[in-house]
Amino acid sequence: MMRFILPLMLALAALPARAAIEIKEVVSPGGITAWLVEDHTIPFTALEVRFRGGASVELMDKRGATNLMTALLEEGAGEMDARAFARARDGLAASFRYSVSDDALSVSAQFLTENRDAAVDLLRQSLIQPRFDAEAIERVRAQVLSGLRSDEKNPQSIAARRFDGLIFGDHPYASSLDGTIETVSALTRDDLRAAHDATLARDRIYVSAVGDITEAELGTLLDKLLGDLPATGAALPGPADPVFPGGVDVVDFPTPQSVVLFGQPGVGQEDPDFFAAFILDHILGGGGFESRLMTEVREKRGLTYGIYTYLADRDHAQTWGGSVASANDRVAEAVDVIRAEWTRLQTEGVTAEELENAKTYLTGAYPLRFDGNGTIANIIVGMQMRGLPIDYAATRNDKVNAVTLEDVNRVAREVLDPAALSFVVVGQPEGLTGTSN
Repeated sequence: MMRFILPLMLALAALPARAAIEIKEVVSPGGITAWLVEDHTIPFTALEVRFRGGASVELMDKRGATNLMTALLEEGAGEMDARAFARARDGLAASFRYSVSDDALSVSAQFLTENRDAAVDLLRQSLIQPRFDAEAIERVRAQVLSGLRSDEKNPQSIAARRFDGLIFGDHPYASSLDGTIETVSALTRDDLRAAHDATLARDRIYVSAVGDITEAELGTLLDKLLGDLPATGAALPGPADPVFPGGVDVVDFPTPQSVVLFGQPGVGQEDPDFFAAFILDHILGGGGFESRLMTEVREKRGLTYGIYTYLADRDHAQTWGGSVASANDRVAEAVDVIRAEWTRLQTEGVTAEELENAKTYLTGAYPLRFDGNGTIANIIVGMQMRGLPIDYAATRNDKVNAVTLEDVNRVAREVLDPAALSFVVVGQPEGLTGTSN
């Protein structure tokens, strides 16, 4: 019966957002810090753990080790093989998820209060005592290799690899955290152990918890779950220093429509102009059907089904990117329109109406993100990693509303850089060559 209770608890936890959340900082007896939102309305807790560094701390000839290691954390721990571990987790009606990016290894856990101690014990074993059994390694390795072979035929994946390599040079960001067929094929069990010790360490932990747990209970949980991890992990990489050469880089690939990635230098969240740039991006391409690029590229000219832009604030680089796909015989026109809109926004700025519409959407949509314990836990652990204040969730909309038309248009003039706007096109585009400015 217990395994059917958690979905019900998750559904109840996804009720409409509260008007406000109260975040408390908790420091465990062992010195581990976490942010907590107590909510005792249902007997359920969501826990988020992040380890800064992620796949970016691995050696280039071991690329893919952290990804493979992370996928194996739920494939057996302690005395339990993969099947026994899955049975134990399901018997507790608990949910564990493990994932990795270039900047963080993430662990998400959700459990009922009555099973909290047993669920934490089980989760601890997966973090402290992963088995890395030979059978599990080869099975998961085969899955990763299958994905890598599929990526070789996927225009979007090809474009991402080419774009990252073009922009980030010899930084870890320049290559896929999945690794290559060669590096993944060569990984040994010792490599996975080394990746574990390099990544899961106490000097890079960020934690949040939301739900039916008190400050004292969370403090005890933190030391029990994380206290036996290595004190320090591998050194973090330095700044990426992205380079945007401008122009168009074409990768010839037989496909009826071309995939395009484009970008220029971005703005980090610590920058005083971040919220002006955030609003500007919404107007340019981040606002869905209301954005300028969607209007010009899709609605007026029918060049694509969709186009979007985004500000990417990574730990070691900030970029302002975007993506579009268009038929080979029309993609050159799409690129020209994107360039023209980039330039028009830089030189002419936005209107007062566009600014107010963007503010209305961004401030109205933000509270809707806080729609359940798991989502809230994910948001507030991200706040910690970005170095945001504990009251950020309460003040964020005020920061959006404080942006003036003068602020947005000044940032448009100063930050938008049509000359640096760089394109990678994968396909057989007509009228585009692979030269850069």
